[in-house]
Amino acid sequence: MANAEHAQPVLTARAAGLVGCGECGHVYPMGTEACSVCGTELISRDMASLQRVWAWLFAGLVVYVPANVYPMLRTTTLGRTKESTIVGGVFDLIHHGSIGVALIVFVASVVIPVSKFIAIAYLAMRVHKRKPGTSSHFHLYEFVEFIGRWSMIDVFVVAILSALVQLNFVATINPGIAAVSFALSVAFTMISANSFDPKLIWDAPEGKPV
Repeated sequence: MANAEHAQPVLTARAAGLVGCGECGHVYPMGTEACSVCGTELISRDMASLQRVWAWLFAGLVVYVPANVYPMLRTTTLGRTKESTIVGGVFDLIHHGSIGVALIVFVASVVIPVSKFIAIAYLAMRVHKRKPGTSSHFHLYEFVEFIGRWSMIDVFVVAILSALVQLNFVATINPGIAAVSFALSVAFTMISANSFDPKLIWDAPEGKPV
């Protein structure tokens, strides 16, 4: 009996000489320049997508560092100012008994961003090394693309608190510089995920590293 490693590869549309429209989903013979339904330019594979993925991912990593080092929130109460980083804010919430909120902030601000960095790098590296892709890898890409927007929860909380708590000398809350860095990090990783051409996952075994 043949081993699973010698199993026949899945027949892709590209291997069958077809190209699909990314907008409406209509399929045409390879070489067709534009979709006759919506007019979108037909491109089988975006071979430059990996360069954009790595560039945006690296940019996201760079700005994620100050997002965790510098204060996310600056709270002033009766003239006394306290600054809190993302992790410091989580510990403050736990100290005040808001364990549920602390867990949400920790997952949205630490677990999800770090997981996105790892997942995007993992998928891009597999495509670069031309390793065979499976449906699990495609689902991982879909999950990363979907979950990315939820990382903005921390920024939304800071924005809402800054707008609502402005009581002059009694109490004021202002966003720290880390809020801008964190928002940029989320935006850059979302662009990185959207720059990835998932069809390359299926084509990985077809040639040399990109």
